[in-house]
Amino acid sequence: MRPILFLSAFFSLILVLHGYIGIRLLSDLPIGFNGHLTGIFLLIISSLLIPLGMLARFIKRQPLSDVLAWVGLLAMGLFSSLLVLTFLRDVALMLMSLFSKTLPSHLIEVFPMWSAVSVPVLALTVTLIGFINARARASVVHIDIPIAQLPDGLHGFTIVQISDIHVGPTIKRNYLQAIIEKVNSLNADLIAITGDMVDGNVETLAKHTSGLADLRARHGSYFVTGNHEYYSGAHAWITEFRRLGLQVLMNEHVVLKHDDAEIVIAGVTDYSAHQFDPAHRSDPVAAIHGAPDSASTRVLLAHQPRSAALASRAGFDLQLSGHTHGGQFWPWNLFVPLQQPFTAGLNRLENLWIYTSRGTGYWGPPKRFGAPSEITKIRLVPAL
Repeated sequence: MRPILFLSAFFSLILVLHGYIGIRLLSDLPIGFNGHLTGIFLLIISSLLIPLGMLARFIKRQPLSDVLAWVGLLAMGLFSSLLVLTFLRDVALMLMSLFSKTLPSHLIEVFPMWSAVSVPVLALTVTLIGFINARARASVVHIDIPIAQLPDGLHGFTIVQISDIHVGPTIKRNYLQAIIEKVNSLNADLIAITGDMVDGNVETLAKHTSGLADLRARHGSYFVTGNHEYYSGAHAWITEFRRLGLQVLMNEHVVLKHDDAEIVIAGVTDYSAHQFDPAHRSDPVAAIHGAPDSASTRVLLAHQPRSAALASRAGFDLQLSGHTHGGQFWPWNLFVPLQQPFTAGLNRLENLWIYTSRGTGYWGPPKRFGAPSEITKIRLVPAL
């Protein structure tokens, strides 16, 4: 009953918000009666496609499932920009009304029409640019991270991080393969995958994730679960990732010998994992337990940045995270701090460095605007 109530409330909200866009825009658009009818029709279609796109993964029949996902998620991306821009237009109209006596009368007359035209034009433009950004292979971001008392043997140790690819309805084998080929070309000492690799079950997606077996690095590839693994059947995916040669770290660590030095690579389950399996409760302290004193450099892989407080207390030097997508597209990046302490890039918490990837794929709408995807090549350097 609860899922039905939630879906009913969600669908009602989508209808109301589409109605808001229609009421606030259509009357000011110079498109005539037939144009207004067309606008109403398109808004109704959009309000139907968005829920269908989100539920498409539960449709077994292909290619129907993927087609509905593509159309529905594209509609969601466009709707998001329309909604935000319509709201901003209303704010501008309100301000013009308040200051109408100080503004030119001609501006007051033409602004409602031209701003109404601008909203769908800008929304379509942002959605198109966002689509191109999302579907292009992620660029490589190079960053040096200074580590206190870094052993000489670890100077220049490289980690290539990928995160939040979300193989699923709109991201398939070819998209992932392009990422894998680029990662391998970077000749990393270690590959870190910080969760949310998939959106769907093993049976459906195994053929699309099989290329992960081709990842190559001197010390191998390491994976930690994200929240979307738990939505998609985490236990089965953990087994599958291990079959592909990834070392899945579940509140545990490994000690790697690199030249004449040692480094601890630890990993925790997702911050919210205990909600799906109490035995998977995320625990940075358990992840580092028993690490030898000889391995003084300690790196934690944790899907969500909000693991940082416990990681700092546990004595880690560096935490690599993802989850936020950097907000993925404006203005949602402004809301990330409501849930996470860090949105993107390198940050500091006491003695702990936290690097938060903007993600290597995308989730939901195939759209990235103001938050480009990334493959991150991290180099450990001694702190000055």
